[in-house]
Amino acid sequence: MTAQSFFKEPAGLTVGEISALTGAKPREGAKLDRTIRGIAALDRARASDLAFFESTKYLDQLAATRAAVCLTTERFAGRVPPSITVLLTKEPFRDFVMVARKLYPDSLRPRSMFGIEVTAPGAHVHATAEIEDGVTIDPGAVIGPRAGIGAGTVIGPNAVIGPDVQIGRDCSVGPGASIMHAFIGDNVILHAGCRIGQDGFRYHPSAQGHVKVPQLGRVIIQDSVEIGANTTIDRGGAGDTVIGEGTKIDNLVHIGHNCLVGRHCVIAGQCGFAGSVVLGDHVVMGGQAGIADHLTIGEGAMIGAKSGVVSNIPAGERWLGFPAMPGHEFLRATAALRKRI
Repeated sequence: MTAQSFFKEPAGLTVGEISALTGAKPREGAKLDRTIRGIAALDRARASDLAFFESTKYLDQLAATRAAVCLTTERFAGRVPPSITVLLTKEPFRDFVMVARKLYPDSLRPRSMFGIEVTAPGAHVHATAEIEDGVTIDPGAVIGPRAGIGAGTVIGPNAVIGPDVQIGRDCSVGPGASIMHAFIGDNVILHAGCRIGQDGFRYHPSAQGHVKVPQLGRVIIQDSVEIGANTTIDRGGAGDTVIGEGTKIDNLVHIGHNCLVGRHCVIAGQCGFAGSVVLGDHVVMGGQAGIADHLTIGEGAMIGAKSGVVSNIPAGERWLGFPAMPGHEFLRATAALRKRI
């Protein structure tokens, strides 16, 4: 257990390079040629690390930190120990993230497990599949008939790409993922164990039992979507299930058939969508929230964690609770209940 990180040791950035990258201004006297080789929280930082500070809650950690450089605001600059180089910025965490992305690009998406840039021995690619140059396919992956995969895409070990599936360029498909009946855009990240395009859950009751309803649609995932590990997205029944551009979906989310998810939504872990839900653009859902079928969530709405949504939500509103209701109503109801206990 000698390795401190599973990611490649970065070449490092100087204070001057960090300033140019982020726009943060060095405090007077800063050593611009000092090299940073890692990032860390205040309480774990080493003498070659960059940290950030933006809350009085962590003043004790700031006083004791061993970090070499600290991103902070003008308000807190005087609290930073004099031995630490200070970079002044209005948004310390945003700039911290920019530096982290620059130092550790391999952490941002699944990569080849074998460090290769070709089709590995042990991968199974059908003769009719169309694979562009620069695609990486790890051992155990299966690429079905007439599937298409764009340049720069990585298919992880034991992933399964079904017949006629089309995957765009610069995508990452994690280990063990399966993609069926789907069109995938460019720059899409699918983490380990994703299940995309299986049939939706719909049965018609009869005297003989539950009769399965054919699911004949597709899943369409637009550009720059990221989908977390073990998330499931069912294909449409008669229409399509669509995930809009730039949407980010956490682990263990289920999205039912015919759902239409807008652009740049954020959906936290263990959320569940019944069939034919419509989300507008920029919707935010807290963990374990659930939405009943055939409901519409308006653009920019926010749904609190563990909320159970059983009615439409207007654009821009914040709803909480089970059953979910407008946030101010939920808070009043909670306060009234506590008074009666």
